[in-house]
Amino acid sequence: MQYNAPDEILDTDEDKLREECGVVGIYLNKKDQSAPFNAAKLAYYGLYSLQHRGQESAGIAVSDGEKIESHKAMGLVADVFTAEKLEELGGQIAVAHVLYSTSGAAHIENAQPFVNRFKLGGIAVAHNGNLVNYEQLKEFLEETGSTFVSTSDTEVIVKLIAKSYKKGLERALTDTIQMIKGSFALAVMTENSLIGARDPNGIRPLCLGKLDNGWILASESCAIDAVGGTLVRDIEPGEIVIINEDGVLSFEFGERTAKRTCIFEYVYFARPDSVIDNIPVQEARLRMGAVLARETPVPADVVIGVPDSGLGAAMGYAKASGIPYAMGIVKNKYIGRTFIAPTQSEREQMVFVKLNAMKSDVAGKRVVIIDDSIVRGTTCRRLIQILRKAGAKEVHFRVSSPPVKFPCYFGIDTPCRADLISSAHNTEEICKEIGADSLAFISIDGMFEALRDANERSYGYCKGCFTGEYPIPFPGELNGKRL
Repeated sequence: MQYNAPDEILDTDEDKLREECGVVGIYLNKKDQSAPFNAAKLAYYGLYSLQHRGQESAGIAVSDGEKIESHKAMGLVADVFTAEKLEELGGQIAVAHVLYSTSGAAHIENAQPFVNRFKLGGIAVAHNGNLVNYEQLKEFLEETGSTFVSTSDTEVIVKLIAKSYKKGLERALTDTIQMIKGSFALAVMTENSLIGARDPNGIRPLCLGKLDNGWILASESCAIDAVGGTLVRDIEPGEIVIINEDGVLSFEFGERTAKRTCIFEYVYFARPDSVIDNIPVQEARLRMGAVLARETPVPADVVIGVPDSGLGAAMGYAKASGIPYAMGIVKNKYIGRTFIAPTQSEREQMVFVKLNAMKSDVAGKRVVIIDDSIVRGTTCRRLIQILRKAGAKEVHFRVSSPPVKFPCYFGIDTPCRADLISSAHNTEEICKEIGADSLAFISIDGMFEALRDANERSYGYCKGCFTGEYPIPFPGELNGKRL
């Protein structure tokens, strides 16, 4: 079920693609523990650093080696957990989750991790991604006696693992992962182990880190840094790792397929200080900006970026073009994700509250403004209005990703194709619609070149939102999105 915000709520990033969620897993070694366990507190710090991946709910499940407890609620990480609650949870092992829902509505029933307790033991599952065969699997499970309390595809994963658990954890995980289709990065916990798994195409990211007294799994390496850990490596596509008192066991659960990491991790989703599949995110963005400057040069006096995800590409564009870089736009960092605004016109005006131009940087100047993407076109139109009001003589809009023409089916919340401005309009038409003096996008080949320059061993990306060519077959209609 696709979640759409009520009309009275304005999402201040409404013209952006959104990641579904972030996951964290913590395992603390018994033999290295001199003080009481508190995996929950480390999971909290990890979640806090992944807040950008989801702001609707947060949850942590822990195990003390004998039983699993959990706490989750709607809201931001800092609002959901108090110091007292983290002390109460404690735990030797933890899995944690922040949510932006693409499959299932934003209700507490869909908050993760999902916990299932049964005769042979318990499990807790945190999932980032989207299953394209969710409806078929849910129907199969209901026909065999399972009941569901949510509309989240993650609950299907929990039920499938539980159904095969008597075969042993490794077999249950393998059986489940071979049944689910789509994108997934999983952090799974039992009473005495932590498990990570990544889909065969590696669409959603997952990495492994070393702690002084244990291990950490996380969607991004910035979460490992946040708890004082050291990045060891990325979990490979089609790999399962089981972490317990014997160390880290790794095995593949199926035939190796072509790697297809979501390219928007580098364009927009990931924090700039993260490293994903051996590519530093900020380095990729700087190089995308440099390619953009080479492909679409324009005479100008200043280059600025849209805070925050456009800043890296803007710096790269400025350096490559020789045009001075300036702040140009100030973001009000104290504004939350949503406002209450009773009318459409008031909602549209809220961008002026969130962002404002630096007149001293842009007045009387030819301005190149860099953003990471154009989805509906509403935000860039308002940004151009802000710059012209501040006295910009010319505004040239540059985009560090190709035109987004198709929906995503693998864990990104994109509008249906009819609402994607690049799906129905060419570059000239969009330029006129947003009111820019010129508009240009990076080419697909140029974007891949930037990633190769950031790491010459880079390969394999999902580009479905640009070309309509997806790494996994999917139903013609999924979660209300039509081609």
